[in-house]
Amino acid sequence: MDQSRDPVERASDGETDLYDIATWEERTSVDGLSVALYRLLVASTRAAVIAAAFLILVGIGGLTAITDPQIGALTLLSALPALGLAGYVYYTDVTDNEPLSMLVVTFLLGVLTATFAAVLNSLLNNVGQTIATELSLSIGFLGSIIFFYLVVGPVEETVKLLAVRLYAYSHRSFNAVVDGAVYGAMAGLGFATIENALYITRNLMTSGLDLGTAGGVGIIGAGSTITAVRALAGPGHVIYSAIAGYYLGLAKFNKQNAGPIVIKGLILASLVHATYNSTVGIGAAIISSLTGLGSLPSFLVYVLIYDGIFGLYLIGKIRRYSAAYHTAHAPSEPASSFSSEPTEFED
Repeated sequence: MDQSRDPVERASDGETDLYDIATWEERTSVDGLSVALYRLLVASTRAAVIAAAFLILVGIGGLTAITDPQIGALTLLSALPALGLAGYVYYTDVTDNEPLSMLVVTFLLGVLTATFAAVLNSLLNNVGQTIATELSLSIGFLGSIIFFYLVVGPVEETVKLLAVRLYAYSHRSFNAVVDGAVYGAMAGLGFATIENALYITRNLMTSGLDLGTAGGVGIIGAGSTITAVRALAGPGHVIYSAIAGYYLGLAKFNKQNAGPIVIKGLILASLVHATYNSTVGIGAAIISSLTGLGSLPSFLVYVLIYDGIFGLYLIGKIRRYSAAYHTAHAPSEPASSFSSEPTEFED
C-alpha cells in the first residue's frame, strides 16, 4: 500500500479535484504568500547559521590564520593530502560531475561550520572527565576516550554534514546517492583546512615566535613539524565526512527512512573518528617501540594504516555504487533478428 498518499487520493479516479482536501498545490494568492514566506524563512535561517559561524570564526582568530601569508602557506601545505583524497572521491563519481561552484561553496561552508565544533568542544570539554569521575574511573585516559566518543566524534561529524545540508543537498546537482560522498569529502576538506590553520597558528604562538616580526623562512621552519602532523590528520576528516555524506545521499533518495539513514551515517563516521582520536597516541607508541622509529615516523605509519583501512571501506562503497550504476545503464542486448532452424533433435 502506498503510504505516501492519503486514502482519499489513493481511492480517487485521478480526475476528481482534491485540492485542499487530500492534495495541495500553489493556486491562490494565500498559497503564493505561504510559499514565499516559507522560502524566506528557510533562506533567513540558512543566512543566520552562516552569519553566526562567520562571527565565531572571527572571534577565534580564524581570519588571521587564513589571511597571514606565512600561516596560509603552511596551511596549504598541510591540506594537500586531504585535497588529494577529496579530489580522488570527486574523480570516482560515475554520475555527472559536480559543478566547481558547488564544491567551493561546500568547502567554504565546511570552514565556517567547523567553528561550531570549536565552540561546542570547548564548552563540553569536561564532560568525559565528569562522567569518568561519576563512574569511579580514571579521570585521565578514560575521561578523554569518553570525550572523544560522546562529544568530539558526533559534534565534528554533525557540523561537517551540516555544511552539505545547508546548500548542496537541496541543489539540483545533488542528483545521485554518491554525490553525498563527494560533497561530504569537500566539507571535510574545509573543516580540516581551518582546523590545521588554527592548530598551526596556536603552535607557533605557543613556541614564542612573534608572527608579526618573524621572517617567512623562520615561520616556515618553526611550523614544519606541526604542519607535517596536521597534513597527516587532514585526510581522516575527508574520509569520515565522505562516509557520513554517502548516507546523507542515500537518505535523500529514501525519504521514508531518511532519518535513520542519516543517523547511521553519523554513527559510523563518529565511531571511526573517535576511535582514531583514542588510539593514535597508543598506536604510534607501539609502532615506535617495535620498530625503533621516531615519534613522527611512527605517527605517520599508524595514520597510513588506520586511514588506509577506512579509506578502503569508503572506496568499496563508491565502487559498489559505480558497479550498480554501470549495470543499470548498460545497453540491453538487441533481440536476435533471426532464429535458427530447429534440428531433428528438437521438438
